[in-house]
Amino acid sequence: MAGLINDEDIAEVRARARIDDIVGAHVMLKRAGSGTLKGLCPFHDEKTPSFQVTPSRGFFHCFGCGEGGDVITFVQKIDNLSFVEAVEMLADKVGVQLRYTDGGGHRTEPGLRTRILEANQAAAEFFERQLMTPAALAGRQFLDQRGFSREAAEHFGVGFAPRGGRDLRHHLERQGFPSSVLIKAGLVRENGGWDFFQGRLLWPIRDSGGHVVGFGARRIFDDDRMPAKYINTTDTPVYRKSSVLYGLDLARRNIGKKAQAVVVEGYTDVMAAHLAGVDTAVASCGTAFGDDHAKLLQRLMGNHDAFNGEVIFTFDGDAAGQAAAMKVFKGDRNFTSQTYVAVEPNGLDPCDLRLQHGDEAVRDLIGQRIPLYRFVMERTIAEFDLDRADGRLAALRAAAPLVTSVRDKGLVGQYARELSGLIGIDMDEVRREIARAQRRGDRPEPEPRRRSQPVKGDGPEPEQPSRRGVPIPPPGVRELAVERDTLKLLIQHPELLDASWYGIEADDFTADAYKMVYEAAREAATTGVREWASGMRDLTEDPGVAGLIVELAVEPILHEPDARYFATHAAKLRLLTVLRQIADLKSWLQRTDPIEGGDEYRRRFGELLELEQRRTRLQTASVGFND
Repeated sequence: MAGLINDEDIAEVRARARIDDIVGAHVMLKRAGSGTLKGLCPFHDEKTPSFQVTPSRGFFHCFGCGEGGDVITFVQKIDNLSFVEAVEMLADKVGVQLRYTDGGGHRTEPGLRTRILEANQAAAEFFERQLMTPAALAGRQFLDQRGFSREAAEHFGVGFAPRGGRDLRHHLERQGFPSSVLIKAGLVRENGGWDFFQGRLLWPIRDSGGHVVGFGARRIFDDDRMPAKYINTTDTPVYRKSSVLYGLDLARRNIGKKAQAVVVEGYTDVMAAHLAGVDTAVASCGTAFGDDHAKLLQRLMGNHDAFNGEVIFTFDGDAAGQAAAMKVFKGDRNFTSQTYVAVEPNGLDPCDLRLQHGDEAVRDLIGQRIPLYRFVMERTIAEFDLDRADGRLAALRAAAPLVTSVRDKGLVGQYARELSGLIGIDMDEVRREIARAQRRGDRPEPEPRRRSQPVKGDGPEPEQPSRRGVPIPPPGVRELAVERDTLKLLIQHPELLDASWYGIEADDFTADAYKMVYEAAREAATTGVREWASGMRDLTEDPGVAGLIVELAVEPILHEPDARYFATHAAKLRLLTVLRQIADLKSWLQRTDPIEGGDEYRRRFGELLELEQRRTRLQTASVGFND
C-alpha cells in the first residue's frame, strides 16, 4: 500500500486534468454563458439541466441535488473511487508521476496504470473472440449447461484463453504492448514469457468505472496442469483481490440507486442473479469477502443515513458457508447498512437455483432474506443440545453477546424475545443474561461448546477429576446438595430404605460421580455384601468414586434420621428430576409450532400435564425437614 501522495503532485494533477474534458466524457455539456457549461446531472435523474461546470475555476456543482467539487471529486463520485484511486487514475491520464511520503509506492513509470488498463482491455477483447473458436467448445458447453446463452456470455464479456501457451502474448505484442507491461499487468509470466491463463474460461473483472483490472479463470479441461478450479490475476498496480468485486461495473449504479448490494459467491452466481433481475449482485474474486470489500460497498451506498441501505449475503448451506457467514458477522461493524443473509434451504447457489427453478426463484431467495444477526444466532444456538437444561443455559450465554452487538439498539428487545423463543428460556432470564453481557463489554466469548460437551455449574469450587476422569463434586455445591444428602442417608442408613427405595432412580442424580455411587449401592444390595459401605467401595472400579463413598460415609447428617426423614429427601430428589423434565418439555413446546408439531406436540403436551400432577404430589411429600 502506497503512502500519502505528495501535496505538490496532487496540485499538479488538478492543474493538468481539465475538468471540462473529464466531465465531458460522461455528460453532454453546452455553453451557458459567463464561462460556464451546463448539462444533465449524472448523479440524479432530472429533465432540466441544473449541473454546471466552471473550467476557469476547476469546479462543478449541481443546483438540483447539491453535489459539487473539483475534478478529483467528480472522478471519485462518478467512478466510486477513493481519493487516492481517483488521483492515481487522473495522474496516469495526464502523465503526472506521483511521489509518496514514505517512498513505498513510488511510481517509476508515468502512465503505467493507463497502459496496464489498456493491455487488460485488449486482452479481454481477445479472450472474448476466442470463445467462439472450435477450441473453446468445452467452454461454451460449460456455459450452456449452466443456463447461459451466447447473448449472456457476450453481455458479461466471458472469454476463453487458448491452450497454445503464448497466444495472448504474441497478439498483444503485435499491438504494441511491451512484455514489461504485460508482465506487470499479470497477463504474462516473468519466467519463460508464458501466458498466465491457458485453456480456461475467463471472466473480465472490472472496477466501478468499467476498466478491466484483472481476470478470473475456471478450469474446464481434465488435463489442465493447474489443479485449482479457479485462478485469478495476481496483485498488480491496478488489481488487489482484497478490494475488487466482480460485477461491480454492472451493479454500481443500481447499488447506489437502490441502496442495496447482494453479495454472492462466484462469477456464475453474479451472472445468474443479474439475468434473473437481481441487478445489485457482486462477488469477491479469489478471496473471502473482507473489510475492504465492505468499505467499498458502503461507499457506493453512502453513509449519510445511519441505517441506509441493506447488504444481502448468499451463502451455501454447508459448513463452509456457515463459516463464511460468521466471518462476515465479525466484520459487520464496517457497515452502516443493515446486513442480511439469504440461504436456499436445499443448499442451491443462485446459479443452480436459476437453472432448476427459474428466475423467479432467485428473486424470491433474495426477497426472503433474514437479518444476519438472526442467522448467526440460530447457527450459534444449533451447537447446543436444547433438550438439556445445561445446553440451553450454554446456548443463552453464547448468544447473548450477539444481541448486545446489534447496532440498532431499538432491535435489542425484539432479538431478546426471538432468543427466548429459539432457546426455550424465560424472557426475564434472557434479559438478565443480555444485561450481564453488556456489562462485560466486547470481551471475546469462548468458542461454543458442541452438543457432546457438558457445561459445569456455577458452584463455589471447580469439580476435581478423579484418576479415571470422572469429576468429583466437592462439598458445598448448592445445586447438588439434595443429591449429596440423599446419598449420605443411603450409605449411612440403608436400613431405612423401603422395598422401592422410595422411588429413587439413577437418573435422579445429575452428577456422574453421584450416579456411580448410587449404582454401586444397587449392585451391593443385589450381591448382598457384608459391610455395606465397604462393599460399595469395593464394587467401584473408579478410585475417585471409591474415595467419595468413604467421604459420604463419614460426613455428618444434620438430623437424626428416620424413615420419614429419608422419604422426604427422596421426594425432594425426585421433585428436582420432575422439574427438570417439565423445563425440558416446556422448552420444546415453546420452540415448536403447535400446527407443525401435530400429534407429537399434543403427546408432549399431555406428558406435561401428567408431570405437573406429579410435581404437585412430590411437593407435598417433600414438605417436612429443611436442612
